[in-house]
Amino acid sequence: MPQAETARMRTRTRIRELHPGWYASVMGTAILAVSAYDNPGNLSATLGTAHVVGTVLAVLAYAIALVLTVAYAIRWIGHRDAALADLRHPVMGAMHATLPAGLLVLAVMTSVVGPELFPDAAVTAIIATFAIFGTVLALVFAVAFSYTLFVGEPPVTAVNGGWFIPPVATIIVPVALMPLMPHVNGGNASLLLVLSYAAYGIGFLLFVFMMALLHARLVVHPLPPAALLPTFWVALGPVGVGALAPLVMARAGQSIFGEVGGAIDMVSRVFSTALWGFGLWWLALTVALMVRYLRSGPVPFHLGWWAFTFPLGAFTVATLTLARAWDVGALEVTAVILFAILAAFWAVVASRTVGALRSGKVWQR
Repeated sequence: MPQAETARMRTRTRIRELHPGWYASVMGTAILAVSAYDNPGNLSATLGTAHVVGTVLAVLAYAIALVLTVAYAIRWIGHRDAALADLRHPVMGAMHATLPAGLLVLAVMTSVVGPELFPDAAVTAIIATFAIFGTVLALVFAVAFSYTLFVGEPPVTAVNGGWFIPPVATIIVPVALMPLMPHVNGGNASLLLVLSYAAYGIGFLLFVFMMALLHARLVVHPLPPAALLPTFWVALGPVGVGALAPLVMARAGQSIFGEVGGAIDMVSRVFSTALWGFGLWWLALTVALMVRYLRSGPVPFHLGWWAFTFPLGAFTVATLTLARAWDVGALEVTAVILFAILAAFWAVVASRTVGALRSGKVWQR
């Protein structure tokens, strides 16, 4: 068989078997760009470096997203049967939501880093594009995945942290839509705010339901295999974004809330801080479980390792936002520590992914 024909067949096979969680790499890289650009530590001496690092990572996130979007589109068009089979899978199915979640994180990243790269009008257009497509797909996948769970009757032992991905996608919606508020008229601004709170309600309640399922599964059944360890970290995603979104909505909606805006801001801050506290508990528990797994042997590398990045990044950004909302230095220091861990995780996972691409192991499920 000619070498060119062999290469085409290999490419076709890889597209057909493309892992639905690849877009988690976009999420992890984009949130690292946001957290770096936010200058953890809030020191004037590091501001310039923080902006440069954040901008470089943003460009990388855009590039990865472009390649993956084309690959995803080809797979859904040319290999719809394989894509649908993955959607019905109790582990793979939830990972499809990394696509809308990634688009929404790109919208958030553009609102933060975009002015360094594009004219103001282009920034708004890019945010709107990512936010619109991300929102629609997030709602579609949230319904589709829940439907497959309801009709598929998966065993209790199939419950895993990856099931938090569809909820976190809808929780990101408000953070992606709120940067558009200053660019629309009063009626449309109110509509954006209503849609944001509605999406938050969908995602947050789904997170609560999924957390109850996972908690029960971990209490009454043996721990999952080591390969599912990264999924424990996913819960930090809805917690981090769930703590961030009320702060963003309260701030963006001040002109609509009027004289009760101050009260809404304070209530949002208190709620976000309480949810953030739950995240601290889950982080400590997850680290303890991680140590337990590692004592039994190494955790095999797979694309699910990207779960070590975005969830922790979302929690880091929420910590930074709360630190500055409350003006509490201890929270800022905590954010710096979280950012250092996030950067280390991203470096390890990115290098392992590149190595797996070179060896071809990344295409093995």
